[in-house]
Amino acid sequence: MTNRPNTLGEFLQARRGLVTPQAAGIPDSGTRRVAGLRREEVAMLAGVSVDYYLRLERGRDRNPSVQVLESIARVLQLDDDHLAYLMTLVGDRPRRSPRRSRTETVPPGMATLVASMPHPAYVEGRYFDVLVSNPVAVALSPRFAVGGNQLRDMFLDPQQQELYPDWRGSTECLVANLRHSVGPDIEDPRFIELVGELSLASPRFRELWARHDIKKQFGAPMRFDHPQVGGMTLNREWLSIGGTEGLHLVVYHPDPGSEAADKIGLLASAALPTKDAMSQRGCAGRARD
Repeated sequence: MTNRPNTLGEFLQARRGLVTPQAAGIPDSGTRRVAGLRREEVAMLAGVSVDYYLRLERGRDRNPSVQVLESIARVLQLDDDHLAYLMTLVGDRPRRSPRRSRTETVPPGMATLVASMPHPAYVEGRYFDVLVSNPVAVALSPRFAVGGNQLRDMFLDPQQQELYPDWRGSTECLVANLRHSVGPDIEDPRFIELVGELSLASPRFRELWARHDIKKQFGAPMRFDHPQVGGMTLNREWLSIGGTEGLHLVVYHPDPGSEAADKIGLLASAALPTKDAMSQRGCAGRARD
């Protein structure tokens, strides 16, 4: 036995609980103590022994064959993202010594690009920390300022929650993407700190984290309910930044000529420094010279 986290077993158990007997095509008879399939039902449908499947869930066998995993994935109705994640959980990888959280550095050219963009834009780290942002992004939400964390704000900040009419759907995507981003690498102190904090403070996060959903982020329309300009739909782009480990550029842009474009224009204008402020900075700058 080892003291390694039983990530494989936790994943199998969580996904098993989400598949009903009806969905699996088997009779639902008798009193059930579990919400989804029983272990013996998964084993039967996957064509493996109950004892072997039990060993997998309990972390006593960490090297199942690809064929066994694919059979179990079929029973648990896993899509390609979940199957790919499942494959990363097997094998006896050597334990690494405890390490410090990695430093996330935004390339200077990317920081310059973000500052020059006319639409809300920011760079987020592996755990949704905002590393660089522009004034229009902060005008869209003060929580997009540098130093913010979207996971923490989305689950713990009521004002940020009000910004998203589909808050529940947005939280599902965030947590599923966190699972996808981290994979089996769950020993980063930053990850442990963030998940621990949210698990204690947010029932919604605990609910979603227990599901073990896996999903990549893609560009998609996002609905906002802004306190100043009202409702609008923006296109969200999520782009990997070459030469970095897990950093992404996020841009929200409206359809040309749309009402949302007018509203973003208003926010952008409000985010520009006023002439008085520019004059004050100029005087201050001359005073320092």
